[in-house]
Amino acid sequence: MVNPTLPVSLLSSPCTSFQLSSVREAELERLEAARPRGLGSREQGLVLRMARPPPPWLHAAFLLLWLLSLGRAIEIPMDPSIQNELSQPPTITKQSVKDHIVDPRDNILIECEAKGNPAPSFHWTRNSRFFNIAKDPRVSMRRRSGTLVIDFRSGGRPEEYEGEYQCFARNIFGTALSNRIRLQVSKSPLWPKENLDPVVVQEGAPLTLQCNPPPGLPSPVIFWMSSSMEPITQDKRVSQGHNGDLYFSNVMVQDMQTDYSCNARFHFTHTIQQKNPFTLKVLTNHPYNDSSLRNPPDMYSARGVAERTPSFMYPQGTASSQMVLRGMDLLLECIASGVPTPDIAWYKKGGDLPSDKAKFENFNKALRITNVSEEDSGEYFCLASNKMGSIRHTISVRVKAAPYWLDEPKNLILAPGEDGRLVCRANGNPKPTVQWMVNGEPLQSAPPNPNREVAGDTIIFRDTQISSRAVYQCNTSNEHGYLLANAFVSVLDVPPRMLSPRNQHIRVILYNRTRLDCPFFGSPIPTLRWFKNGQGSNLDGGNYHVYENGSLEIKMIRKEDQGIYTCVATNILGKAENQVRLEVKDPTRIFRMPEDQVVKRGTTVQLECRVKHDPSLKLTVSWLKDDEPLHIGSRMKKEDDSLTIFGVAERDQGSYTCMASTELDQDLAKASLTVLADQATPTNRLAALPKGRPDRPRDLELTDLAERSVRLTWIPGDDNNSPITDYVIQFEEDQFQPGVWHDHSKFPGSVNSAILQLSPYVNYQFRVIAVNEVGSSHPSLPSERYRTSGAAPESNPSDVKGEGTRKNNMEITWTPMNATSAFGPNLRYIVKWRRRETRETWNNVTVWGSRYVVSQTPVYVPYEIRVQAENDFGKGPEPDTVIGYSGEDYPRAAPTDIKIRVLNSTAISLQWNRVYSDTVQGHLREYRAYYWRESSLLKNLWVSQKRQQASFPGDRGTRGVVSRLFPYSNYKLEMVVVNGRGDGPRSETKEFPTPEGVPSAPRRFRIRQPNLETINLEWDHPEHPNGILTGYTLRYVAFNGTKLGKQIVENFSPNQTKFTIQRADPVSRYRFTLGARTQVGFGEAVTEESPAPPNEATPTAAPPTLPPTTVGATGAVSSAEATAAAASTEATAAPIIPTVVPTTVAATTVATTTTTTAATTTMESPPTTRTKIHEPAPDEQSIWNVTVLPNSKWANITWKHNFGPGTDFVVEYIDSNHTKKIVPVKAQTQPIQLTDLSPGMTYTLRVYSRDNEGISSTVITFMTSSAYTNNQADIATQGWFIGLMCAIALLVLILLIVCFIKRSRGGKYPVREKKDVPLGPEDPKEEDGSFDYSDEDNKPLQGSQTSLDGTIKQQESDDSLVDYGEGGEGQFNEDGSFIGQYTVKKDKEETEGNESSEATSPVNAIYSLA
Repeated sequence: MVNPTLPVSLLSSPCTSFQLSSVREAELERLEAARPRGLGSREQGLVLRMARPPPPWLHAAFLLLWLLSLGRAIEIPMDPSIQNELSQPPTITKQSVKDHIVDPRDNILIECEAKGNPAPSFHWTRNSRFFNIAKDPRVSMRRRSGTLVIDFRSGGRPEEYEGEYQCFARNIFGTALSNRIRLQVSKSPLWPKENLDPVVVQEGAPLTLQCNPPPGLPSPVIFWMSSSMEPITQDKRVSQGHNGDLYFSNVMVQDMQTDYSCNARFHFTHTIQQKNPFTLKVLTNHPYNDSSLRNPPDMYSARGVAERTPSFMYPQGTASSQMVLRGMDLLLECIASGVPTPDIAWYKKGGDLPSDKAKFENFNKALRITNVSEEDSGEYFCLASNKMGSIRHTISVRVKAAPYWLDEPKNLILAPGEDGRLVCRANGNPKPTVQWMVNGEPLQSAPPNPNREVAGDTIIFRDTQISSRAVYQCNTSNEHGYLLANAFVSVLDVPPRMLSPRNQHIRVILYNRTRLDCPFFGSPIPTLRWFKNGQGSNLDGGNYHVYENGSLEIKMIRKEDQGIYTCVATNILGKAENQVRLEVKDPTRIFRMPEDQVVKRGTTVQLECRVKHDPSLKLTVSWLKDDEPLHIGSRMKKEDDSLTIFGVAERDQGSYTCMASTELDQDLAKASLTVLADQATPTNRLAALPKGRPDRPRDLELTDLAERSVRLTWIPGDDNNSPITDYVIQFEEDQFQPGVWHDHSKFPGSVNSAILQLSPYVNYQFRVIAVNEVGSSHPSLPSERYRTSGAAPESNPSDVKGEGTRKNNMEITWTPMNATSAFGPNLRYIVKWRRRETRETWNNVTVWGSRYVVSQTPVYVPYEIRVQAENDFGKGPEPDTVIGYSGEDYPRAAPTDIKIRVLNSTAISLQWNRVYSDTVQGHLREYRAYYWRESSLLKNLWVSQKRQQASFPGDRGTRGVVSRLFPYSNYKLEMVVVNGRGDGPRSETKEFPTPEGVPSAPRRFRIRQPNLETINLEWDHPEHPNGILTGYTLRYVAFNGTKLGKQIVENFSPNQTKFTIQRADPVSRYRFTLGARTQVGFGEAVTEESPAPPNEATPTAAPPTLPPTTVGATGAVSSAEATAAAASTEATAAPIIPTVVPTTVAATTVATTTTTTAATTTMESPPTTRTKIHEPAPDEQSIWNVTVLPNSKWANITWKHNFGPGTDFVVEYIDSNHTKKIVPVKAQTQPIQLTDLSPGMTYTLRVYSRDNEGISSTVITFMTSSAYTNNQADIATQGWFIGLMCAIALLVLILLIVCFIKRSRGGKYPVREKKDVPLGPEDPKEEDGSFDYSDEDNKPLQGSQTSLDGTIKQQESDDSLVDYGEGGEGQFNEDGSFIGQYTVKKDKEETEGNESSEATSPVNAIYSLA
């Protein structure tokens, strides 16, 4: 009768049962709107309107006003005692579907069940004629049911019984009818025999293989296979149509490798029939070759197949039409031929495809729209395209509708003399007609009833009497189907009865709100009044409020509200009463709460919790830790007003909640406990020993076996120098989750025996894990099993919910109970539900799973739900009541009176009227505005009309702002109401323009520099002008490094998109900022910089650095000394770096593995740039902080990782030409040197684990230094260089003249002996082929050219005397002249890159200077 702790909820009461048609409702609204305001009563207004002749529609309005005064319908409670006592006309409760297809191999079953009081009798018609069951021995009717059973075990043909059947259920109060059930026998005819000739087709031509399956009932499922039962591979080129035919967009030669057979699978007989196979013969100009078919884009050209534009194979032509019924699936199909195979795309004219219902099938050749509604009608078109062209086919879709209910007639229960009505409203396309029947006979042929009036879709009853009882049928139909509904009219006279237990005792908490319920029943509907302590005054008003259903609400309980409350129900047949004794209790309060504390480890802490409560209630104080129940261990002591923890440890840290509760209320208080670690240095002997995880416990034994407990004993393992702090006991059961271990309990490390509390009907097996500060041991070996005896459940499933998945159902779900809470075999759940705020009895069903769906529920109605556990030993405790809701339906109304106010060029303000809550048909989630850009106010500017949306929460008023609009545009806007089901109907479309705004940035801003004197600028108009452009503004400034020049501003007309600038100097660069303007202002700007001048070097790494060369009176210091000095310096700074050989992906060269020390690499350019990504060290296995030190031809790589020893890695790097190389790296080998790099090349690099490529570093980019950097202009054009060349040429000419004179005088050349010094091991060969010499004869000449990589290289000479001969001295005549021509040249390959430092020829000297 009462729930004092829950908020008020109403039981539904007998209420007025009227539903006006939409036309009559509109008439009534217009009548009320026309009534004069300010009059004393409605009668005065009516008299004034009667002064003139009333219009015709006013008579209908008066009729509606009279209808509003009709009596209230009575709802019969679900209480079985009342249901069994009251007489009731028959009601159909179960029947077969309208189109009933049966298997010819089984007996035929046609269902028809009904209820009523007295129990109804049944008879049938077949093809609208009485079906005499007694005359046919094969036909029988089930006992206490109207279900027909036709038995063929003794012979007979099922086809003889096909026809249309209808069931009649009758008792003394009326007759109810079933639907007209059309009985058909399933058919699976054989395929007609036929001989199929081979199909000959040219390669590349389209082909259709027709299936033409035999007509079956129901239609068979079609699929294609080969005669060897291999499925035909389907793709974009070859696919099966919805009609079962197989379509080839273009035939290829490989298609004749198999044959093609159409198969039909029949559902009822479970048989598959196969058509004779088709054999293909493909005519081709090229023999079959697998290689020509491997690359699909080139497949046709390789085969010599001519390409052609698409054409449609199905449907034919350019347009077709299709009709679909509302609620069905719409399937549109387009199959096209062409070479290459065309792609299919789908569109809807004037809008978008419904994304929530549309899906593409059969490689985009079919479009399926589920649950079609009227808004899906329109024109759709498919576009078939390939590179040769495109073609489209338009499909006009018309949506019709079989009848569907708007207002289905409901049973009408009235008291004698009351008025009521039955309403039958349905819609469809075309509009359905309505036919009324009574007790199965047309209403026109029924006996006249003066108390009954038919007004179209409504039957009105006045002053009903017992003789008015009957069952009425409403049949609404159109050409696409029909609906048949039964609704009875029952007249009852029942004295008042109380439905709740008598003399209840209710206890409530002071200052709470409570509700006293008094469910009752009677006909006529009784009136209910409340009294307190036998006083004569009715309770209503002030602190009391009586609801229409009779519930009494006390808004705030006080001490004086305690007493005895009496509810009295009265009607003309008598009265009934019930009493409730109400006691008021003091609330439970924690007056001294626990406080936050910070303590040291090992100390004792006390948390206080002192409670004040009503002494007549039992108090329970419990503690939570981190919002979980606290296990009170041996170190803890719980008292009535405190919790004490001895020897606090780190694991005790957390939040503690004191929960004081009685059976009526509770109070909570929370505090946090922080534990500080002890920093003292350990002095015991174990502190110096290595600590480890404990060994596993052993020798588990079960003793003291009891019904709900057992003692587990074990022998501890070695603690490995760290005391055991805890033992964790786990269990495994073999019924619900065999093999899965669960934590059972935890015990201190000082015990080795524990009593375990067990659950009934569980086959337990235990194991123990020891824990110390280092970690956990391995689990012990399992104990022997122990099964406990069963019992009834002691709890119920949790997380019970009730939510609708469809508009007419509610899905009840819960979390199933586990093995330790089942307590017995065959765990099941008793699910109960009833509508909230009604006096209905509970519906119940037994479920073995974790969900149950309640069907045929009203739209979005609250339900009370209970789920109770039950096993073979009994039921669980009474479950808590949960409130759920049935499914939502689409909203029925749209926002009205939408007002739009333009805020600025990109935003508007919306205001609308709130819809009535009963039209939402669910939870109002939001109001949603759909808006789209209809056009731009600028002529010839194309705009996207894509719909956008803005959402406004339904509980936050009726205002909102829509932003991010395009300025200077025409917009349209519609609003809808959104609930959990979806969108409601759209409001009227509103149009509004947006004012001008600032434009977007100019597009494609390009800067070209044809020479050093001019810069050309070009740009395109903004993508979004957002108004009428008035011009462009260009701002630019010259800069050289950090120096900036004066900013210059140029304004241009709106049609100018080019501009040329004369450079003030060839060195500076320019920064340009360009933007467009409208009348509103300057828009978004784009900024670009001019490219660097041709003689301006791109910033690169520092140039190579050589050891200093000291010049004295005696000449230059040898390069060997410089090299040795550099090597010694480098060797002290860097370790020996291994050189690794990369593996080049898709490369043809093989690199040679060499080992080079740091001392031998000093002749290379030192590292000039350092690439490094700093990353924080991660917690899991990772690679980070990859560092790259590049040079021109090599780079050193290092990285950090947290892998274990012995882990191998892979270095992967890719150059600018997309050549990928990988270098395997053995464990603990860092740094790594990459030796095959190219100068001036950009590389990307990453490092990953060899065992798991998914664990990788971030990708970094680095660039090797160039072989040389030319920061100067072309030297050949410099004046000083030309003068120098002329001077050298003159000098050479003089030398030649001198040599000629000396030769003519017989002089001799002083030829120095050349020493052949072999290379020793101390002179290693450089990677690039150069040598280091220590011989004095091989010192470089002063002014010799330094190689680009830092080595001293002798320039090649065509006439050096050292480079010729066999290694001995040159041969001369006696006069010193050279004998003959040069003979044999030295092997250049041996000395390339390390030539002698002898003097060069004059010609080579000139080249070396150049």
